[in-house]
Amino acid sequence: MSSGIAREAMLALGLVVLLLGSMWVATGSFPPLVVVESGSMMHEDEGSLGAIDPGDLVLVMDPDRIEIVTFVEATEAGNDDFGFESHGMAGDVIIFQKNGGSDTPVIHRALLKAVANASGGWDVPGTTLRNVDSITWTLDYQCLYHGGTYDLEIDQWVPSHEGYLTTGDNEDSNGCKIDQIVATGGDPRNGLKDEDGNPVLAVKDEWVVGVASTEIPWLGAAKLAFSGTSSQVTDTTWRSLLMVVAVIISVPYLLEIVIERRDESAEEE
Repeated sequence: MSSGIAREAMLALGLVVLLLGSMWVATGSFPPLVVVESGSMMHEDEGSLGAIDPGDLVLVMDPDRIEIVTFVEATEAGNDDFGFESHGMAGDVIIFQKNGGSDTPVIHRALLKAVANASGGWDVPGTTLRNVDSITWTLDYQCLYHGGTYDLEIDQWVPSHEGYLTTGDNEDSNGCKIDQIVATGGDPRNGLKDEDGNPVLAVKDEWVVGVASTEIPWLGAAKLAFSGTSSQVTDTTWRSLLMVVAVIISVPYLLEIVIERRDESAEEE
């Protein structure tokens, strides 16, 4: 009995190692999966498939293996990446360290990127801005505000370095609020801070630790429950997770019943 249990434990461990190794090879990142802890990327109050919700697992691609597409590139008619969507909206979702620090990474959408022009000034791929001293741009990103709508705006931003401007998708929290207050003319509705209380600056390439790929819904909620960070996980996610666990537990028993009945039928014949 004990040898059988040990054999099955080794088999299970081997399958886990094989799975993680395969994902590592495929993504170039380790760990290849991250658990989403906050609701800043939610599209609906109770969560939705296709968007990034608290408790979801997200496969992380190495940023060196992928060409990041920004929101403005994906919404610019005629652009090679026009129409590209990731997790329910235009553009890629990146995972980055705030100001290159060591606190929990942020998973937010890349809105645009300031790129240094060789002759001076700044270019913004996906827009008509080239060789400009400051960046002012209105994104095709509508937000509700005081009963009306407005578009996200970049206001006379003078970048201190190349990098991405980012935002969450959740309109009730980070959505419609640019993470980098320096790019919004000091608009107090905007802005994240790093672990030292400093305003977050444009995300340098070296601060990007991954690009969000496939979403695996609900399964990460178990980890949040044990780590005490489950407050933002929705009831829908908990119910869905319980359903998945129930199916996983019941399938082997159902298969065993089917096999036994098939063998009994064969013996009777």
